[in-house]
Amino acid sequence: MINILILSAGTRNKVVRYFKKTLAGQGKVVATDCQNIAPAIYDADKCYIVPRITSPDYIDIIAGICQKEHINGILSLIDPELELLAENREKFEKIGVTCIVSPLEAVKMAFDKMKMFRFCESNGIDSVKSYDDIDRFKADLAKGKIAFPVFVKPICGSCSINIQRVEDMAMLEELWRRYDNLMIQEFMTGQEIGADVYIDPLSGEVIEIFTKKKLLMRAGETDKSVSFKEAKLFEFIENFVTKAGYKWNIDIDIFEKDGKYFVSEVNPRFGGGYPHAYECGCDFMQLIKNNLEGKKNKPNIGDYDDDVYMMKYLDVMIKRGEELR
Repeated sequence: MINILILSAGTRNKVVRYFKKTLAGQGKVVATDCQNIAPAIYDADKCYIVPRITSPDYIDIIAGICQKEHINGILSLIDPELELLAENREKFEKIGVTCIVSPLEAVKMAFDKMKMFRFCESNGIDSVKSYDDIDRFKADLAKGKIAFPVFVKPICGSCSINIQRVEDMAMLEELWRRYDNLMIQEFMTGQEIGADVYIDPLSGEVIEIFTKKKLLMRAGETDKSVSFKEAKLFEFIENFVTKAGYKWNIDIDIFEKDGKYFVSEVNPRFGGGYPHAYECGCDFMQLIKNNLEGKKNKPNIGDYDDDVYMMKYLDVMIKRGEELR
């Protein structure tokens, strides 16, 4: 029996359903959220309404749920909670619960875009050119190493929040004066690619890589995409994630430009477009179950259906007041 706890389930009904399908009654899926109108909790076998992750007793409450429900593995679907889980890994291990999240330093690097850029630069991995020093940017601009337009964004952030396209130096300098902790990032014009990757925490091997061309984005998530395969891209991804030390399931944003690949961002969790990977044959839920049972997974890179399109659409869940948890 394997019992899974999914934190901050929100609207990620598909992830909950996939875990239930994989467990097939030989275990349960428990979900939490801070609101009782989060639709994904109603697809779980059991759910709990919990405080926001900023609450001082949040981790103790989650640990209590784990003990009550005999949880084996715990994961979160939102960025701010990943570091919290990684920081408290040992606390959960003491009660027999595995945190399904990358090591703390790898998680921190994912959310500090300058740290990620410098890591890639020092390890010979192509990534989107980035600056946190406006004078260095001006020097490279004068040398023709970068050009307007550029993107200006917070060094730490997610979901494409507060990203602005900047067309000239006057606008850039105004933003630089007005806000702190900003960075400048090259404007990439090539094909944007999403990669869902599974790295076995027991062996350290990259087990599965699923890649898709992003056709349309909405609110920082992939709205439409098509699956494809490219051996050179698989090699690029495997080299990056191995050097960076990621484990379990992660989501990577990559750009292809002039035949080269560039790392853009990493989300060390299930990405919003993961259902595309699952429906093409990449069952990360089964890989997680195997690892929680102490079994190593065998590499199976590229074994999925290509030229398959994903198109998101709106759906609704209806509950009467007395049905709310």
